[in-house]
Amino acid sequence: MHIRIDSIELAIRESALFEGPMNDAGYRVGYAVAEDNLRLGRMVIADSVNPLPITREAWRAVATRAQVKLVEVEVVCSDEQEHRRRVEGRLDRRPAESGPTWAEVVARDYRAWDRDHVVIETAGRTAEQLVVTLRTMLGDGKL
Repeated sequence: MHIRIDSIELAIRESALFEGPMNDAGYRVGYAVAEDNLRLGRMVIADSVNPLPITREAWRAVATRAQVKLVEVEVVCSDEQEHRRRVEGRLDRRPAESGPTWAEVVARDYRAWDRDHVVIETAGRTAEQLVVTLRTMLGDGKL
């Protein structure tokens, strides 16, 4: 099960009830949907910026309550030009549905991780290559 916080936040923004600001609403919906699906025995991939220790702890709490293993993965792109090209290319396809702009990406409050986690470098690699890498790591029991 793939849970994309950008999609959840877009749906909330488009709701007749939304008056803003978003705050943690999208993440809270994501936590609930993830926990429901974990309790059904599904594997969940939570796709979010996860910028702060409080959000990371909340995802960890979901896994703890559902009594499942948690693998925390930070996806990075150290090549700023490539990262920007990816963000802006996504916006060209579906601006209203595709997530934050480059300015919003670089303006985010993002705090460094303070515990062990997996870091996947994406610069110069395709999504398919990254999936193979992560699946190999999971299958080898390294995670």
